[in-house]
Amino acid sequence: DEYQWKGPFCFIQGADPQFGLMKAWAVGDLNNGDDEWGEEIKLVEQAVHAVNRLNPKPKFFVLCGDLIHGMPGTRWRKDQEQDLKNVLKNTDQDIPLVFVSGNHDIGNTPTRETIDNYCKNWGDDYFSFWVGGVFFLVLNSQLYFNSSKCPELKQAQDVWLNEQLAVAEKHKCKHIIVFQHIPLFLRNPDEDHDYFNLEKSVRQEIMEKFHKAGIKAVFSGHYHRNAGGSYGGLEMVVSSAIGCQLGEDPHGLRVVVVTDEKIVHRYYSLNELNSQGIEKELLDILAKQN
Repeated sequence: DEYQWKGPFCFIQGADPQFGLMKAWAVGDLNNGDDEWGEEIKLVEQAVHAVNRLNPKPKFFVLCGDLIHGMPGTRWRKDQEQDLKNVLKNTDQDIPLVFVSGNHDIGNTPTRETIDNYCKNWGDDYFSFWVGGVFFLVLNSQLYFNSSKCPELKQAQDVWLNEQLAVAEKHKCKHIIVFQHIPLFLRNPDEDHDYFNLEKSVRQEIMEKFHKAGIKAVFSGHYHRNAGGSYGGLEMVVSSAIGCQLGEDPHGLRVVVVTDEKIVHRYYSLNELNSQGIEKELLDILAKQN
């Protein structure tokens, strides 16, 4: 049923709730300073409240990684995960939650064990799903960042991705959209590599593959600021955090409207989305073709 296009719809993208980072950042101790996350709890409660109130109802709510700050094996990790789950339980039952793994969820250099633990807690680290004729791919970008401790898992994701792109082509889907934690690039496809993007040769290979497959957009987080750019017809959308901000952006969520021809999106502060909801311009696009 979901292979068929049924008219425009919207979904919500959030990134980096990262329970514990605000305190760790404030005290200047990123490794051990994450022993409080009351601020983040309030922000995610606000996000859930905003998402629940939206009309029309979003098709799903995706969180693009760094669900919590505590790295695998650290002291507060389990408590952070439990508290995040407790808040997310209040999401409207008709709005599925989609989780994407980030570097804090599985480690900067993931292992089979850290990935297995993530999967037990949050679901698969990569998978695909259909919504109304649109094909969505969730990727584990950590395997592109550093797979030195689990090369066989990176290889498995690569094989799977090629199979999925063949499926998308066969079904003549309306659009293909990708979710991953680390952006391919922040503003420019040939910018230098740093902590916040993928290494140039890896990036080039992925961009080529995505471009060739006709992928319209990649949505990511990780940067804790809004950014983005394009490579041919592929748009790279980098969304700021629900949690700790590293730039001038407000704590927020991105509303994404998918139409027959294009993908339109706007980043809203949590306050804005709670008090005013989606602006008229986006609502008109949603209503137009239904």
